[in-house]
Amino acid sequence: MTVRRSAAALATTALLLGAASPAAVAAPSPSPSADLPPGLYGTTDPTYDGVWRQSLAFLAQKIEYVTPSAAAVDWLVGQQCDSGAFTSYRDASKPCDASTVMDTNATAIAVQALVELNQHREDANNGADWLKSVQNEDGGWGYNPGSPSDANSTSIVIGALARTGVPIGEVTTADGSTPYTALQALAIGCGKEDGGAFAYQADKKGGLTANADATAASVLGLMGKGIASGTSNAVKDPVCAKGDADDLSPEQSAQNGAYYLATALEKTPYLEQAPMPGAEDAAPQPDFGNTADAVVALTASGHKDKATATVEWLAENSKSWARQGGPAATAQLILAAHATGAQVRDFGGVNLVQQLNATGPAPATVAEPSPTPTGPQPSSGTSSDDGGLGLWWLIGIGLAFGAGIGFLLSMRRKKP
Repeated sequence: MTVRRSAAALATTALLLGAASPAAVAAPSPSPSADLPPGLYGTTDPTYDGVWRQSLAFLAQKIEYVTPSAAAVDWLVGQQCDSGAFTSYRDASKPCDASTVMDTNATAIAVQALVELNQHREDANNGADWLKSVQNEDGGWGYNPGSPSDANSTSIVIGALARTGVPIGEVTTADGSTPYTALQALAIGCGKEDGGAFAYQADKKGGLTANADATAASVLGLMGKGIASGTSNAVKDPVCAKGDADDLSPEQSAQNGAYYLATALEKTPYLEQAPMPGAEDAAPQPDFGNTADAVVALTASGHKDKATATVEWLAENSKSWARQGGPAATAQLILAAHATGAQVRDFGGVNLVQQLNATGPAPATVAEPSPTPTGPQPSSGTSSDDGGLGLWWLIGIGLAFGAGIGFLLSMRRKKP
């Protein structure tokens, strides 16, 4: 998700204008010194995205058989407060206090990363408990506790809770609202302009404006999936089901969002950036991050065929963006390429895994994936290893026991 860029831009804008900014755009911590802390991925100022880019890097590495270094994981865990929450970035030598600005997005993605790494599970559970404790009355979450619910924050929190085994339908408020309720309230009905899309938030009058990034996030959220949702071999035609949000299941609303994304990518193989204020007449530019997120959402919802041309476009055009964007950008491309079975280690001539690894401490281990891109992939909290026996073992056993024919099943063995 590119919500992190938006948040940083909003914070910068608020500071420049001298506006009385709400907690959602308050600086989460002082700017770091020129010497970045050891273990951190990337070389740019981590004030607004330190935890985000670290966690996203871990998620991308995990699905490509890379185990990050202990120093890198320790840095992430050290960012957590005693309450279970994470900030966007903080000086871990100082304890969290009432002035520390907690970040639901950072907490949710850190929880997902720790679960996928199968490390510090107690810390992940504490993060999930904190997220449940700051749920809004409408069932959703905002960027910071107490801020209005938005589609991106609600979706990534759903992913975190789901990864820790929390039944999303049971995370209810006093009036029975669930996280799904909050997301479906931001859906634009089919048959309307931009039907199937989701808004980031409703405006002051309750109006909804289609937002591609919010739509991609909502598709995953309504399916109860995390950012590293993997792939789906199911292939079905996108359909936009008409009806009020109350009449549709979360799955139907998710499929409506996939319909909107698939329709948008039929026009061009990429999504476009929203124009900045005052630049409405400028030529539209591709939004690489949102495009990669849309690929993951489409694939997870059973429409991998609708993302094929987009992945090919990303492979041809995203090299500069990924290098400049650092670990988070490269990780987004890995997630998109992996979901569709593209060659992650030769994506438009770039080894994305190698490029990501180079942005942080040397990984603890790096293994090659299955030679079949669409074959079995490692799942949550596991690593993959070949536990089968070779041909000569078969022959030896056969000779030793005098059995004319023996069968040994070689299968992938998953270990913690």
